[in-house]
Amino acid sequence: MESDHRSIFPTSQSNSYKMVKYFENSFIFQFKWDQVVQGFWKRYPNPESNHVLTEDTICREIRGYKLFSKRLLTKTNRVPKWGEHFVGARIVRIIEESIVDPKKKVMVTYTRNIGYTRVMSVVEKVVYQESRENPQWTVAKRSAWVDSQLYGFRSAIEAFGLERLRKNCRRMNSGFEYILKALFSGNITINNGVVINDGPSLSEGPTKFGALNDDRKGRLKDAARETAKKAAELAKSKARPVFAQCQPGDAS
Repeated sequence: MESDHRSIFPTSQSNSYKMVKYFENSFIFQFKWDQVVQGFWKRYPNPESNHVLTEDTICREIRGYKLFSKRLLTKTNRVPKWGEHFVGARIVRIIEESIVDPKKKVMVTYTRNIGYTRVMSVVEKVVYQESRENPQWTVAKRSAWVDSQLYGFRSAIEAFGLERLRKNCRRMNSGFEYILKALFSGNITINNGVVINDGPSLSEGPTKFGALNDDRKGRLKDAARETAKKAAELAKSKARPVFAQCQPGDAS
């Protein structure tokens, strides 16, 4: 299920509402909700995540019976030729915030890019909950908002961001599913992020997995120092979390 239309969404810069591009998608993981939650924290690296360089936990706390987490992800930022006029950096940083409610069996994640938000800002919300049709499965409902503040280029940039979201969504689901199979289906074994045994249904996965690990090593050194500095700054930040801005009632 996918949709592409204009939607009203509150921005982090103000309390006003503005029109942005909107994307919606649903995906079913044929794994239990608690397995999906466990796998969520272990989903990198995977054969589809060679663009993800680092993961750093900024803070994590339990409020009542809910688990709140805030992490900083560093990813490569591949842009088309025309985009190089607006964005020169090859690395983008993503804030990932999540709320896990074990009683209701719901996990909600919020992600947003930091830096170059005037060129393109992307906010994603994913709700993972038990399938009504089959309690042994988990439904992931993804909503995303794409916004650009570049006058004269806004529509083109938002359309580009929306299309890239569609492609990345398929890759994210595929990579996450690969890890879930590795953890809970017994087809493959992962030891410290390295595939050491593969099953017949995932024969191409380990080859890609090894290649992406080699590729990641060369880029991690460049990103590590800057990422650590940014994580320290974010840890001291008093800005409201994105989930509070998007869904004021959910954070209580």
